[in-house]
Amino acid sequence: MFIREVLQQKNFTLSFEVFPPVREGNLESLYATVEDLKALSPDFISVTYGAGGSTRDKTIEISSRVKNEFKLEVTAHLTCVQSTRDDIAKILDEFRKEHIENILALRGDPPKGEEKFFRPEGGFGYANELVEFIGSRDGFCIGVGGYPEGHPEAPSPEADLANLKRKVDAGADFIITQLFFANDVFYRFRDRAERLGISKPIIPGVFLLQNYGQMVKISELCGATVPSKLAEKVYRVKDQPGEVEKYGTEHAFRQAEDLLKNGVRGLHLYTMNRSEPAINVVKWLNLKR
Repeated sequence: MFIREVLQQKNFTLSFEVFPPVREGNLESLYATVEDLKALSPDFISVTYGAGGSTRDKTIEISSRVKNEFKLEVTAHLTCVQSTRDDIAKILDEFRKEHIENILALRGDPPKGEEKFFRPEGGFGYANELVEFIGSRDGFCIGVGGYPEGHPEAPSPEADLANLKRKVDAGADFIITQLFFANDVFYRFRDRAERLGISKPIIPGVFLLQNYGQMVKISELCGATVPSKLAEKVYRVKDQPGEVEKYGTEHAFRQAEDLLKNGVRGLHLYTMNRSEPAINVVKWLNLKR
């Protein structure tokens, strides 16, 4: 089922993100997580593409199993990285063969070892080009990424929002945001998007912080601002992963609770392939699924 249809039928959606594990032997652990998440009746599961497109085949494999064996709707990520138009067309054919109808279209991060993204020869340099290409091939619903604090490479928040508008105008059906730790950031982003004429549903992405290293890496990679109160708490217990996860889960719950009070279209939880924190947040929210 197309996500755009789900969003039309429901006032609120619940979704989770998982990623293909780097190590071959961890797939069954991932599927155990998906089984746990299935009990929460999510509207869809998104499956990432891996840095630099490094897990393309696994993304297709996992997305297919989530869709066809777990009987959950899935949104498979697809990027421009190291792919020609013909490569993308073949991947779309594989998605179609596996009955995968929803795609999150992203430009993607630079390949490993490279600092900047360069347009692949015969490929796409921007997500809006990828969106337009996918849209030219019938049978897909297209989501795109939104950046409440601006994409790290954008010259300004205004320029980044204009880029989001180009993706929507190219044919995107919905928007899932990059993670953020302060809800005011999301509310300002949503208001600015609406003023610019972006009317597609915007689903906020909430991260389930599980260790200190994640917090440091996320701040460096995507520029997400960590509130000082959360940063101080996590730093004090940085050598105690269980305590960090406790604070991270509590913070995500408070974020989600406030987002619900302020009329969001859904919640998209970045699970880091662990089900327990997500289960706790949904339980504490007392969501009627």
